[in-house]
This record gives sequence, structure tokens and C-alpha cells, in this order.
Amino acid sequence: MLKRRFIKQLLNSLFDLAPIIVVVLIFQVLVIGKSIADVDRLITGLLFVVLGLCLFIQGIELSLLPLGESMAYDFAKKGSLFWLLGFAFCLGFSAAIAEPALIVLVEKAALSASNHHQIDSTETASAHYALGLRFTVAISVGLAILIGVLRILKGWPVYYPVFCAYAGIALITPFAPKDIIGIAYDSGSIATATITVPIVTALGVGLASAIKGRNPITDGFGLVVFASLMPMIFVMIYGIAYA
Repeated sequence: MLKRRFIKQLLNSLFDLAPIIVVVLIFQVLVIGKSIADVDRLITGLLFVVLGLCLFIQGIELSLLPLGESMAYDFAKKGSLFWLLGFAFCLGFSAAIAEPALIVLVEKAALSASNHHQIDSTETASAHYALGLRFTVAISVGLAILIGVLRILKGWPVYYPVFCAYAGIALITPFAPKDIIGIAYDSGSIATATITVPIVTALGVGLASAIKGRNPITDGFGLVVFASLMPMIFVMIYGIAYA
């Protein structure tokens, strides 16, 4: 059963990556007009990507999804608001800090800032800038999940915190340094990617399932959109403070 499931997921991963491969090949050969160098190396790399994606999704489905859902259910049944909110913050923080896409973003942002003399060009200064950005985003995601869990507990409509977040973004954007705005807007979607989304979704659904009067469909979802908005605000504040 597990073997069949793994093979199915492997094929799904291959099909998911197929459009990207086709687009790259078409533009490389037909538009740019250059042959692909090191074809054997490229094929080997793609096979590793497919295998890695397959194993990653399998791991998420077998461990993190049920774990997040069951822990949220247990915390809600236990009735301890402090520990539930603490768990929500730590889960959001740890998921965001481990997000591979976020690591790439902050490193590129630090390199770009260094090249354009917005920060010191030393390796230490770039590393500190990248680390500060990474922790800023992780803290904002943790806080967003905490507020999202509080929303589920209180029964607030999902659009209340979302509208407040959009208003905060609109208010702070004119005061943020121009060089940080693009990074801030990208950080929101990147922070809620492959690791964060399944864990946060499992948390919301598990929590809504455990609370009487809550619907997992209407109350359990909506955490991800708020978690994608909060980093925009926090990164722009980071840019203002760093300027």
C-alpha cells in the first residue's frame, strides 16, 4: 500500500514539474536559440528534484499534517488558552523560519542591498541583514497564526483580521523605504509556501473540529491568507528601523 502510494506521488511530482520543464525547453531552444549544455547533468538534477519533492510531500502527509491537527485538537480539549496560543505562535514561527523559499529570498535581498550600498558590503553585515529579515518574517507569521487561532476561538469572521492587515499595509507602505517594499510584498507569499501552508491549515482545521459550534470549513481555513499579509507589514517596519 505504501509502495503504491509512493509511486503515485512520484508520478504526480513529475507531472507537477512537467510544465516548468516544457516552458524552459521551448524558450531555450526556440526563442533563445541555444542548445542545452550538460544534458546528462540537467536530467540527473531534475530526477533528484522530482524525488525530493515526492519525499517531501510524503513526509508532510504522513507526519506534520496529522501531528499539527491532533495537537491543535488536544490543546483545545485541554482548555488552556495560554498554551494553545503559545503553541500557535511557536508553530507559525518554526514553520516560517524553516521555509526554504524564505531562506533564498533573504539571502538574495541581503546580496542586493550589499551590491547597492544600502548596507555594508562585508559578509558579516549581509549575514546579519538576512538573519534579521528571516526572524522578522518568522515572528510576523507566528503572531499571525496566534491572532488567527484567537479568531477561531472567539468566532470572529475571517475578514476582520484580513481587512485590518490590508489597512495596515496601505498605511505603512508610503513611509517604507522604496528598496524594502518589493521584498516585503514578496515575503508574504514566500513565507506561506511548502512547509507553512500544510501545517497552518492542519492547525486551523484541527482546532475548529475540536471546538463545539465551529465548522472546520468556515472557521478552520483563513489562517494562511492572514499569515501571508503580516510579513509585509513587519518587513516594511524592519526596513524603516534599519534605514
